[in-house]
Amino acid sequence: MAAAPTKRPNNRHHELQQVISNLIQGVLLLDPRGSIEWANQAALEMHGCKRIAQLGGDPAGYRKRFVLRYLNNHLLTAKQYPLHRLARGECFDGIAVEVTRRSNGDFRRVLELRGFQVLGTRGAVDSLALVIKDMTAEECADERFERTFAANPAPAVILQLDESRYIKANHGFLEMTGFTANEVVGRPFRDLDALRDAEHREQAIAAMRQHRTIPQQEAVLRVKGGVDKFVIVAGQPIEIADKPCVLFTFNDLDARKRAENSLRLSEERFAKAFRLAPVPMLICARSGWRVLAANDAFAAVTGYKLPDIQGRSVREIGFWDAAKVLEDLRVSIDSGQEVRNREAPLLTREGATIECLLSAEPMSIRDEACVLCVVQDITERKRSDADVVRAIETVMKDTSWFSHTVLEKLAQIRHPVGTRGELAALTPREAQVLELICKGHSDSEIAATLKLSRNTVRNHVANLYGKIGVKRRSAAVVWGRERGIASY
Repeated sequence: MAAAPTKRPNNRHHELQQVISNLIQGVLLLDPRGSIEWANQAALEMHGCKRIAQLGGDPAGYRKRFVLRYLNNHLLTAKQYPLHRLARGECFDGIAVEVTRRSNGDFRRVLELRGFQVLGTRGAVDSLALVIKDMTAEECADERFERTFAANPAPAVILQLDESRYIKANHGFLEMTGFTANEVVGRPFRDLDALRDAEHREQAIAAMRQHRTIPQQEAVLRVKGGVDKFVIVAGQPIEIADKPCVLFTFNDLDARKRAENSLRLSEERFAKAFRLAPVPMLICARSGWRVLAANDAFAAVTGYKLPDIQGRSVREIGFWDAAKVLEDLRVSIDSGQEVRNREAPLLTREGATIECLLSAEPMSIRDEACVLCVVQDITERKRSDADVVRAIETVMKDTSWFSHTVLEKLAQIRHPVGTRGELAALTPREAQVLELICKGHSDSEIAATLKLSRNTVRNHVANLYGKIGVKRRSAAVVWGRERGIASY
């Protein structure tokens, strides 16, 4: 309902007032002498009033009740108040002010005002009209956007499309680029191209001009000092003050690019070292034991070149003559144990057997679980060791004419210097257990051979490991064979 006027309006105004009383916009009328003669309900609510008398009755009374500020926070002087300007016969449009009440500090509105004269049928000024639009919600939304934009940690700028100039830049963007706000705001797009060298530049430019979303993509941004920075950029169409704009947001890719370059260089160095290493090496995927890479030394020893075996399963190729080798290798790696110098005879492409020691190390290549296998060819060493042992055993078959000193010398050749004391520390039973271990017997087989329980055998093995300083069966085999416990 319209507010009750202080005096009955003229009949010629009555119908017009009935129409405008229900408008969403506020309307306030002054008579030609400057008194407030009428206001619709919307105008009263925009001032926090219920009755027209609460508006002050005239421009001076209005000014005593309400404080007006421009949106830059500057107070309006008495002469600048819209009602005073209307009373002086001025017309104006699009004045935006913040209105607060002197009697209520919590009241606040943002109003856009337009003032003009209403002429009668004979051209005389009949009344003075103030049309009011409540902009409080829009202004609050703008304030929230400003706060959110400024606080956003992601670097961002806003480009106004009509003028193709940047109108805002947040702290994240200034920090990333090294520019000041004055060096960005007002700068044309062509001078600070947010889509420079973008992956899909033509499509991105077209989307920007059509005020559509620009999908994120890699680009290069020219920052302070003319330095290029790798970024991921995306564009979101927005409107500010009813003008089409684009909000560009960025992710700094420099750190990732540096890491990628460092990784690439590391991979290149590893690939070169792997290929040129004199020791045969093989890289397999842990899933299915597919061959991923083999170096030149591996090809020279086995006769298999990489194109012949890449992508094929080790089992399918048949490198090792026993599936147990691969199973033991898998169990050890899966349990986190080291695999060092494990005997694993290798089959060449021609079917020949090469005596080898196999070491393996888990590794990751481009997030795929892999195994680096290193092969040591010990065929010649084993052949030489076997020849020496056979020669010694042949000579020592008849030792009746050898002196005690010569026998000791030969014994030291067969059992190297320093091993007597080590072997003497073992009990006869521990020596028996070590000999059977060196011959490849399991605990169950040792128990059956020595007619002992498996628990007793385990105790002997544990004591044996402690005395010779090893932790694994393979290490015990190497220790024993180096000291002549069992022949190859």
